[in-house]
Amino acid sequence: METQEKNEKKFTQSLTFKALIVFALTITLLIPKAMITGLIKERQERSEETIRRINAKWSNPQTICGPVFIMPYLSKITRDEIVDNKVHKKISYERRELCLMPSELNIDVKLFPEEKYYGIYKTTLYQGEVQILGNFDINKPEENYHINDADWNDVYIAIGISDLKGLVSNVELTFNGKLYSAETDGSNAWFSGNVLKIPLKKFEKSPNGKNEFSCKLMLNGSEAVQFIPIGRTTDVTVSGKWSSPSFIGNFSPQSTIEKDSFSAKWHILHFNRDIPEMLNSYNGYKYLDNTNFAFGVQLIETVGHYQQNERSAKYALMFIALTFVVFFFVEVLTKKKIHIIQYLLVGIALILFYSLLLSISEQIGFVLAYLIASLATIGLISAYTYGIFKNIMQTGILTLILSILYVFLYVILQLEDLALLIGSVGLFMILGIIMYLSRKINW
Repeated sequence: METQEKNEKKFTQSLTFKALIVFALTITLLIPKAMITGLIKERQERSEETIRRINAKWSNPQTICGPVFIMPYLSKITRDEIVDNKVHKKISYERRELCLMPSELNIDVKLFPEEKYYGIYKTTLYQGEVQILGNFDINKPEENYHINDADWNDVYIAIGISDLKGLVSNVELTFNGKLYSAETDGSNAWFSGNVLKIPLKKFEKSPNGKNEFSCKLMLNGSEAVQFIPIGRTTDVTVSGKWSSPSFIGNFSPQSTIEKDSFSAKWHILHFNRDIPEMLNSYNGYKYLDNTNFAFGVQLIETVGHYQQNERSAKYALMFIALTFVVFFFVEVLTKKKIHIIQYLLVGIALILFYSLLLSISEQIGFVLAYLIASLATIGLISAYTYGIFKNIMQTGILTLILSILYVFLYVILQLEDLALLIGSVGLFMILGIIMYLSRKINW
């Protein structure tokens, strides 16, 4: 019995037992680390919700579809009716609309974006000058649909704009040299957003067959602007002062991105997308409601500070483990015992780094917040270490190692494409150093 008690006491005082306790403590500290990660996600969701409300007051991301030439007509419908056991033909007429897409559509957009701060939240708003040019081949409906009962007095042009709140001036359209004013169309039959209706009163076809139009829009929006390529040939050019645009949608542009400005141009042909040149209101409007065809520009930050906070928190386990390893080796080499509570306090300081980083980055941005939070954490742990060891050299070594770790983490966060490679190589080298230093320890 005494021998067993001595063996148990010997084991509890061994390095192996201490290493197991430190390992268990490291795993336990993953619980507050998970709480920090949840806090980051919660703050990010709150930020996104606040930004959505802010954008809605100015104007939401804009999607532009059109112009579309819409021609009402009467469709002849023949049905069979049985009267007195005889089949009779019953003819009726139903009013429908034919949507004709432009033969050529050219859109030129100049964006003037700016960042707006509302408390600690930041969003990207823009003002845009949109110039739309093109033409219609209006002879096609009569040739293809054999429409003889077209109501030419009631034809109109429709332009889809997802958020009409963004319009800052009256919209006028020049068609075949005549100026027409726009009004809203409450039906929204062919576009999921809002529709501008431009009645073409006293309409006359162009004698040369090219029915040309032009329109200028002054449009506010936020974060993104998109287009639906409804022209047989669609050319869109977007330019603006923004250093990190993202080109979204299924069509890639020819683009030029400089230090603080960009320019992008799309050239899309009718066989690049599945949108017919003519649509009937009876069965065809779904084509213009398909956002799979939309493309455009999104004004984004390269990496938001919430994303950087979340990425940095993924390395919390590495920081805790490596710091504890350093303490453990100092304890072994100096034969000065460190209580498990002292390990715990150092671990809590490492976890609080991420809370500091999150709260400060919401106020002043990620880079400066990282510098402040890392210096505060390194200073706190270094001062506590000196209080334990009473040795400047040992404290200096720990301070140097912590500084290298935080610099290493910052480099990883900035190198998005090479982050995995650099992180893997760095951890492999650290493991090699630990294996080398621990080879002669009598566990």
